[in-house]
Amino acid sequence: MKDKLYINETKEHFDVLVVGSGITGGWAAKEFCERGYKTLMIERGRVVEHRKDYIGEGKGPWQFANRMKVDNLLVEEQYRIQKQCYAFHDASKHFFGNDRDLPYSTEAGTDFSWIRANQLGGKSLLWHRQSYRYSDFDFNANKADGHGIDWPIRYKDLAPWYSKVEKHAGISGSPEQLEQLPDGEFLPPFEMTSPEKQLKASIEKHYPDRKLIMGRTAHLTQPSEFHLSQGRGQCMARNECQKGCSFGGYFSSQSSTLPAAANTGNLHIAANSVVHSLIYDEKSNRVKGVRVIDNDTLKTREYFARVVFLCASTLGSTQILLNSKTKTFPNGLANSSGVLGHYLMDHNYNAVIRGQFEGFEDEYYSGRRPSGIMVPNFQYHPGKYSKKYLRGYAFGGGSSRSNWQSSGWSDGIGAGFKNRLTQAGPWHMTLYAQGEMLPRYENSVSLHPTKKDKWGIPQLHINCKWSENEHLMMQDAAETGKEMLLKAGLTNVDSTVTSDTNPPGLAIHEVGTARMGADPKQSVLNAYNQSHDIPNLFVTDGASFCSSAVANPSLTFMALTVRAVDFCAREMKAKRI
Repeated sequence: MKDKLYINETKEHFDVLVVGSGITGGWAAKEFCERGYKTLMIERGRVVEHRKDYIGEGKGPWQFANRMKVDNLLVEEQYRIQKQCYAFHDASKHFFGNDRDLPYSTEAGTDFSWIRANQLGGKSLLWHRQSYRYSDFDFNANKADGHGIDWPIRYKDLAPWYSKVEKHAGISGSPEQLEQLPDGEFLPPFEMTSPEKQLKASIEKHYPDRKLIMGRTAHLTQPSEFHLSQGRGQCMARNECQKGCSFGGYFSSQSSTLPAAANTGNLHIAANSVVHSLIYDEKSNRVKGVRVIDNDTLKTREYFARVVFLCASTLGSTQILLNSKTKTFPNGLANSSGVLGHYLMDHNYNAVIRGQFEGFEDEYYSGRRPSGIMVPNFQYHPGKYSKKYLRGYAFGGGSSRSNWQSSGWSDGIGAGFKNRLTQAGPWHMTLYAQGEMLPRYENSVSLHPTKKDKWGIPQLHINCKWSENEHLMMQDAAETGKEMLLKAGLTNVDSTVTSDTNPPGLAIHEVGTARMGADPKQSVLNAYNQSHDIPNLFVTDGASFCSSAVANPSLTFMALTVRAVDFCAREMKAKRI
């Protein structure tokens, strides 16, 4: 992408404003630009150029002052919350938000870890790339058990859009014919280790309703000619994705959607532009544009367009809407229902099970596979629910063999100890549970009445905690996972439940707060992610979700976005917007 793409002040009136440049923003920009619409992408953070700005890529731990550990003083000053993320280290810290400049508050007795990546590309540079379709069991769950409102769509509505984004992004995986986890357009999957294959055989023998599969992930295991034409290359299995990938081996805005949008000549990008609020015209009942504050100078400016797509992340988009108060909408723009900010959800990653394999001493693995195994949800409709709680969970995980790094913590001295460091240790297996969180009105975000950030925008105040349902689910997951490993012959099996100590947020799968629905009195958006109240306003990120489901949400973010763009373009052509 070239410098002429980047603008600051402009009098141009665009066709579309896309707020946010992560997974959903990148897709929205690509789809509109390829349809010929002049599109301005607004990003609150700095520009990150593909390849050039991956400053930690390819560097070994020994090339960092503290062997990848971030200086303690810097952590406390800037990254107190961000440091909790699995991807945070000295080679990736520049892709994370600065907690000092991005404050928020939480309700007494609750906590929430809000992980942020404010730069061009957003969290598409940091995500864990697991990519799954939702099934009709996911879209029907709220209606089936009465928790939350019914999704206004079903699997058939998203199936063709899932296919579209999978073919473009490149998703590796294996077809499994599972009714709760639909198959997609797959590149070849990564290979399981021999211990994982043994575990798979055991689970599927002892539990006919369960299957162990290779994780489905947005990596080019075998790129097509189309992927190569994007300038992307095969995944090298370095598992250093969060440093940035110059190969484009995994899907990100930088490697895929932004270049496609830029190649049309229809894309402009306003970086370092913090959106304060939307500009709403009472007379026409339309959003006319956005007010932004310069990230560095704190000067204000405005951008205008025919349509606005909010893709700023679940909490980011919600904060913008809440702060866009008008005479018609005193409690937040497009909030006639009163549900804006409510029904916040995250995935429940709070049970871990570990065990040791006997044997396989002659086996090892090559490379650093950037994905693991998965046991899909086996409690996916009310007839399969546990008697103790509602909904279900999946297991993720993987096997590994102990090496010199773990031996480095053991006692020893002399030639014998040194020789032991050259020998691989036993194989271990780790499973972690990924559970659904029920939609609950009291789990919510609002604007703090007095506290503001450095741009003068009211801070978000978050009230979110696990319910008894989530606690019971994780206790069951720990017991179930332990039983599965023991039946497979593993030894030294133990489990841990952390829902009492780990708050929501760290799954980084927050959804809800501007949900879609058929009834405008109970929802913010319709089935096409269009505001019920304001026809030219769309929200296509995780804020639109009615439930969290069990599988990772990113692929559904993408499919919802391209479907919404298609609908919006047809409405624009018909001059209804």
